[in-house]
Amino acid sequence: MATLQKSVSFSLKGTLAASCLLLIALWVQKGVAVPVRSHCRLDESDFQQPYITNRTFMLAEEASLADNNTDVRLIGEKLFRGVNMNERCYLMKQVLNFTIEEVLLPQSDRFQPYMQEVVSFLASLSNKLSQCHIQSNDHHIYRNVQNLKDTVKKLGESGEIKVIGELNFLFMTLRSACI
Repeated sequence: MATLQKSVSFSLKGTLAASCLLLIALWVQKGVAVPVRSHCRLDESDFQQPYITNRTFMLAEEASLADNNTDVRLIGEKLFRGVNMNERCYLMKQVLNFTIEEVLLPQSDRFQPYMQEVVSFLASLSNKLSQCHIQSNDHHIYRNVQNLKDTVKKLGESGEIKVIGELNFLFMTLRSACI
């Protein structure tokens, strides 16, 4: 009986100690719990579908043939200037949403037969990233995305074609940033 009481007492002390450690950890973080699983992640399987990967790259290739502005690169190192590695998926979520809403949907009648399937695929990725947010100030990310938008707007229809022509870069960068 004494052994059983010692065992229960030891178990309660262990639970109490673990609870205290958890409270201390929350206090150190000013009450903000760290999420167990980040919403700024995509599954590798999203990018291992040969059919849609091929369609995305074919659409980009077709649009790049119509792109006569080879001096400008939209998705590259400049886009990530001042952005930490752990914020890159969030940035790419913003670029993805811009690409879908402001470029692909308005241009959906062009570049058939690939456009509809690629838009559906990218929209599904956007939906999976819908809960992706960052805890810190995201002003620098919005500035970089706004610079991208301003460049596209300045180029006009040629800028929209360039965005479509860089869907292969978007695909690869999303994969790199979000897996």
